[in-house]
Amino acid sequence: MFFRSTRRAMFSGTFVLMLAQVARISAHPLLDGKEEEGVKVTKTVVVRTTLCDSRTTTLDPTHISSSSYKVTTETASSSSTISRPSTSTYSTHLSPSSLSKSTTPASQTSGKSTMASDNLFTLIDGSPAPPQIPHNASHPAPRLNMVGDINRPLQTNKFYANWFLGSQTQPVWTHPYSLQWAHGGGNAQSWGMGIVQLDRRQIVFSPDGIPHQYYLNPIGIHSMILSAAELGPSTTLTTDNHQALTVNANLCPAAGANPLITIPVVQGTGMITGVYKGATPSIQSHVQYRTIDAPITMGSTVKYRVLLEDNNQWLIYVTPNGGYNSAGFQRDPSKPNTTFLGPANFNGIIQIVRCVSGAAEENIYDKSAGVYATGATIAASTSMQTGGGTTGSYTFTWSKGGNTSKPLIMFALPHHVDSFDPVTAAAKTSIRFATASKGFATAIQADHMTLLEPNLPEAMDFGPTTMTLKRSILHRKRTGLSSKAISAISAAAADELNVDMSTQCNLNSMYFSGKGIAKFAMIVWTLYGLANNPKPTLYSQSLDKLKVEFDRFVQNKQAAPLTYDESWRGVITTGGYQDPGADFGNTYYNDHHFHYGYFVYAAAIIATLDPSWLTINNGQNKIWVNMLVKDFANSNMDNPQFFPFSRSFDWWMGHSWAKGLFESGDGKDQESTSEDSMASLSIKMWGKAIGDKNMEMRGNLMLAIQARTFPAYFLLASNNTNQPAEIIGNKVTGILFENKVDHATYFGMAPEYIQGIHMLPISPATSYIRSKDFVNEEWNTYFSNGRVDAVAGGWRGVLWADYALADPKTAYNFFAKSGFDYGLIDGGASRTWYLAFCAALGGAE
Repeated sequence: MFFRSTRRAMFSGTFVLMLAQVARISAHPLLDGKEEEGVKVTKTVVVRTTLCDSRTTTLDPTHISSSSYKVTTETASSSSTISRPSTSTYSTHLSPSSLSKSTTPASQTSGKSTMASDNLFTLIDGSPAPPQIPHNASHPAPRLNMVGDINRPLQTNKFYANWFLGSQTQPVWTHPYSLQWAHGGGNAQSWGMGIVQLDRRQIVFSPDGIPHQYYLNPIGIHSMILSAAELGPSTTLTTDNHQALTVNANLCPAAGANPLITIPVVQGTGMITGVYKGATPSIQSHVQYRTIDAPITMGSTVKYRVLLEDNNQWLIYVTPNGGYNSAGFQRDPSKPNTTFLGPANFNGIIQIVRCVSGAAEENIYDKSAGVYATGATIAASTSMQTGGGTTGSYTFTWSKGGNTSKPLIMFALPHHVDSFDPVTAAAKTSIRFATASKGFATAIQADHMTLLEPNLPEAMDFGPTTMTLKRSILHRKRTGLSSKAISAISAAAADELNVDMSTQCNLNSMYFSGKGIAKFAMIVWTLYGLANNPKPTLYSQSLDKLKVEFDRFVQNKQAAPLTYDESWRGVITTGGYQDPGADFGNTYYNDHHFHYGYFVYAAAIIATLDPSWLTINNGQNKIWVNMLVKDFANSNMDNPQFFPFSRSFDWWMGHSWAKGLFESGDGKDQESTSEDSMASLSIKMWGKAIGDKNMEMRGNLMLAIQARTFPAYFLLASNNTNQPAEIIGNKVTGILFENKVDHATYFGMAPEYIQGIHMLPISPATSYIRSKDFVNEEWNTYFSNGRVDAVAGGWRGVLWADYALADPKTAYNFFAKSGFDYGLIDGGASRTWYLAFCAALGGAE
C-alpha cells in the first residue's frame, strides 16, 4: 500500500506536530480483502494510524530546521495511493464514422474551437461558483495584517505567504535574496526587514555521505537590515498589493499607524528597496560592520560601500526626494558595529545589494541605482515556426518607481536564461548569485524579460506518445497496437470496469475521488481510443457509469462536499474547518492542482467521447469543471473576480507550489512533479475538449516550461549543473522547498516512495518530461538487478510503467504475464492503461 502526503504546518520557525500522521490507504478493488504488508486491504476509504517521528524511522522530510540544523518533532499528515498513467506513443482511433451522433469527438464538432489570441491569459468565463456550491464567509486561516484592496481573490500559495501567516517572522524568498522580519532579534535587536544572500559554501548538508539526503540554507543571517529608529516592540508588519508576482511589505510603528517603510517585493528583484516616509533610517547588520566608506555622489543618488565582518561587501544607495545631507548618515555611536543611522524625517528610497566582484559589478548596479520594480505582469502568445511546430512566448514586464528613466536590475533563474529571446539575452550581465534551491541566478538589466519555448507539445493527447527532441523539432511517434496487445488490454479492461465505481470514486477525499474517476476515464478512453472498442457494450455501459459518478460531484452530493470560501476566494472541502489536515489540507489550499487536475482530466475525456455532455442541463458540467480550473489555474490577471490568478502554478519558478495557508520556515514546497504536469495536461486537454484554444495553448506552454524546469531542478540526471553535486546521485530532489531540498517524502523514506512520487501518475506527459536516459540512470541506481522485485504493492507497478520509457518490452511482459497480481497496481491506476502505455512504446510485438 502507499501513502500520499499532506503538506505540513510550520509555526514560529520550528516544525511542530500539526496532527497525528494520517495514513490513507487506497485499496485496489480486485484484491478482495487480501492482506499486504500487514495491512488489511478493504474497500473503505481511510485508515487512521499514528506514525512515530523517531529518528529511526525518519518519516519527516522537514525534520531539519534551517534555522537550527536540529532534528525537531514535526510529523506530517500523509496519504496513500499512487496512480499515474504514463504517456508514450499512440495514435487516436476516434473515428467519426464509428461514433454515434451523441459521441462525436469535441475536436470534430463544428463551431466549437476558437483561435489562440495574442495573449493567452484571457478570461475563462465570468461566472461564480455554481449555485449548488454553498458559500462560506469565514475561513479558519485569518488574514493577518493584510491591508489595501483585500475584498477580492487573494493569493494563497505564493512566495510571500509567510508574511500574513502565523508569527509573520518566517522568510520570504525572491531568489537570490530572501527577506525576513527581524522582530527584535539578532545582534542588532532590530525591528526592520532583514536581507539575506548566501553563498553555496554556506549550504549545510546532512551528516550522511554523498549523495547527501538533504541540504539547507541557514536562515536568520541578516547581513543587512532596512529599519528605522522609530520602530520598536510595537512595530507591525502589514502587506498590500497582493499579486501573483509581487507584494508590498510595510513596517509600521504601531498597529493602525501609517507605514514608515514600504518594501516592494518582486520575484527576481535585483535591489532590495525601502521606500521611507518621514522616518529616521537605520541600516543595520546582524553580521556587524567592519568598514563603511565615505559617501560617493552619483547625481541624485549617494552610494556607500560596506564591508562586513564576514568579508562580504554590500552597497547602500540613498536617493532622497530632496537634497542630500552628506553628514546625515553616520554610524550610531551607541551601536557602531550594527547600526548606520540616517537623518530624521527622511523621505526617499534606500537600496541595498550585495557586491561580490568589485568595480565591474558595482558599475552595473550604479546604472540602476534609484529605480526599483513596483509590480509585474505576464503575457503569453504563440507563433508558428518555420518548418512546422509552434513556439510559445511569455514575457514578464515590470512597473517601476523612483528614477524610471533608468533600467531595472532583475535576476533570472537558470531555466529563464536557457530560454531568453535575443533581446533579453543581450541584457544579460556578468552578475551571478546562488539561490537557495534553484542554482545560480543571473542578473539582467532590463524592464522586461521574454522567454521562448519552441516546439510546444500540441500533438500530445490522451494516448501514450513518444516525445523526442531532434534537431530542435518535436517529433511524435505513432504506432498501432498489435492484436496481441489489444487482446490483453481488452481482458484487463473487462476486469477493471466490471466493478462498482462508486466504491472507488465517492470517497471522503477530493484527491482520492479524483484519482478514481480519472482512472476509470483513462480505462474507458483506452478501450475505445486505443483498442478500437473491442467490447462496445462494456464501453458504453462504463462511460454511462462514469458520467453518473462524475455527476455526483457536479451536484455536490459526494462524501466530501465543496464550499466556496468568500475570505480567500476559492473552492475548498469542508472537512478542514474542523481538522486542518482533512483531505491533505485542501481547505487550506494545499494541493489543489493535484486534487482538481484529476477531475478536469477525466472531464476532458468524457467531453471528447461525448460532446453532448457539455451542454446537458444548461451546460452544468462545463460550468462545474471550469470552476475547478479557475480555482487552481485562473487565467485572468487583470480582473480575477472570483478566483486569484494562477493559484498553484508559479509562472516565475516554472512549476507549481503545493503548500497553501501554512506558515513554513523553508517556504513553499512540492514533492510530485508528475502530478504537477498532470494538472497542466488536464488544462490543455480540457481546453481542447471545450474549444477554448487559449486554455489549450496555456496548458501546452505550462507543459513546455515544466519539461525545462523539472530536469533543471527536480530530476537529477548526471549532467545536472543546477543542484549541488553532492545530491545528484539521489536522482530526484524528493521534496523541493524554496530554501532546501530533502530526498524524502511526507509519508516514508523508501526509495520507491521518493522516486515514485515523481513518476505517478503515468500520463501522456510522462515521456515528454522524463527522458529515456534519466529513467535508465534512476533505474540502475535503485531498482535494477532484481531489486524492483522487492518493492511491494502498487509502487512496483508504477516503477515498471515508468521503466517502459527505457525498456518497453520488459515492462510490457511484467504487466502481461498470466495470473497477474492486481495488488501490484495502485488503486488510482489501472493495468489496462499500463499495458497500453508499454505496448504503445513498442513493448508488444
